Amino acid sequence: MKRLLPTLTLLCFATLLAPGCSDSSPGPDGDASRADGGVDGPRDDVLRPDGPQPDTQPDATPSGCGIQTFASGKQPQNEIHVAQNGSDQNGDGSATKPYASIGEAVKHATPGSAIRVHSGTYSGGVSISGLAGTAAAPIWIGGAPGETKPVLQGGGEALHLTKVRYLVVHDLEVSGSTANGINCDDGGDYADPEATRWIVFQGLDIHDIGGSGNQDCLKLSGLDDFWVLDSTFKRCGGGMSGSGIDHVGCHKGVIARNRFEQTSGNGVQAKGGSVDIDIKNNWFEDAGERSVNMGGSTGLTFFRPPLSQSADNAEAINIRVLANVFVGSTVPFAFVGCDSCLAAHNTIVSPTKWLLRILQETTTGGGYTFVPARKGLLYNNIFYFARADVATAINIGPDTDANSFGFEHNTWYAHDAPPQDSTPNFPVSTTGTTAGIDPEFVDVQSGNFKLKPSSKVIGYGSNRDIGLGPLSDMEGNCFDTTMPTAGAYAVAP
Repeated sequence: MKRLLPTLTLLCFATLLAPGCSDSSPGPDGDASRADGGVDGPRDDVLRPDGPQPDTQPDATPSGCGIQTFASGKQPQNEIHVAQNGSDQNGDGSATKPYASIGEAVKHATPGSAIRVHSGTYSGGVSISGLAGTAAAPIWIGGAPGETKPVLQGGGEALHLTKVRYLVVHDLEVSGSTANGINCDDGGDYADPEATRWIVFQGLDIHDIGGSGNQDCLKLSGLDDFWVLDSTFKRCGGGMSGSGIDHVGCHKGVIARNRFEQTSGNGVQAKGGSVDIDIKNNWFEDAGERSVNMGGSTGLTFFRPPLSQSADNAEAINIRVLANVFVGSTVPFAFVGCDSCLAAHNTIVSPTKWLLRILQETTTGGGYTFVPARKGLLYNNIFYFARADVATAINIGPDTDANSFGFEHNTWYAHDAPPQDSTPNFPVSTTGTTAGIDPEFVDVQSGNFKLKPSSKVIGYGSNRDIGLGPLSDMEGNCFDTTMPTAGAYAVAP
């Protein structure tokens, strides 16, 4: 199949947030050299049975089911300019006398400052620690409005952020780093949810990072209340390791409207005690061994918060994969030691080996109890696959609780086989399964996975309320709960 990537609406950073348009050895977060690599009991302040609260003041797109960040509607109070022809010694950060480096500009930033990095190529290896805006006056670091994205090139990591708050990083291109593209962490203060909090990454283009092992485009460790929006992640890591976005012990995040291509290990991974992360409205194409890894395997000393010896621990909790498109990859998503995780309204096309996996990689031991992968829920997904590629549709590993999973109103279609061959071997009874019926995409070859008006999938789905408020589809339209439909695209009633 010829795969063409439909153009996603990449919103100008200014529309929402401002005016104007390793190596293979374990690192500080316990990453190992494998792709699917954890785990702790939930924090009281991050684990809520109903997940994050619905948006109460959506941004400009789409009305009713949009995304709001702490920076939505806010404007910088001053600008600090960085340009290739600037000077860190003689500049003052003005438009006419810019600084030469982001590092120098950061020294002069205060709440409300916007560091405007003008077009050009700058050396990577920038390290920023302790930079903090406020809820009323964030700090912005990114490309100048109306200009081509500046490029951060090379270095072990192009940009390393430690213990930052109320910060927006936007409109940057990053390439050629040997370890990670951008790394943002809590400085090793694992038990403090305030260490690095309220961060937005938007409009980034991170590509060609590492290439020999577990190197990530965007590495996030110990973040709380964060967003990654409208960005592109390509060719990070190698040897079936490395991720587009790798989370270790992150909580209350939104990963939305991004594109992941040709990542080696994962498109997105959330492990090490990660809780309450919504992964929605993204396009994954050939995004590694597991396009989304809900859970994984992390060294015992690297969980955020630290593991409990008196309570159950889990690799990840309440990771939600919502209304994404998956094309190719070995498997679109895996539940790996993940507790109460969810995959809903996704469109899956042509995975090369499995449709989903239920696995356990971190087990009870060393004085710590870990729950098995359990209580996963899949509903309103469309699986379009070749039975010649997918011999085992649902791969279930040992030490899991697959019997606690739920399957509701999913569509399963093996386009190269008789209808009866479309039905997987489920671990439990299912509800509302559609199997062997063509969902009727508009044009598979060109990558248009909307449903034709004649599709039998339309109106045949679950209107389950998961407490997140209105859900948006791949084009920013709100799903109509009166006409529940499977897949990543809403259908007008």
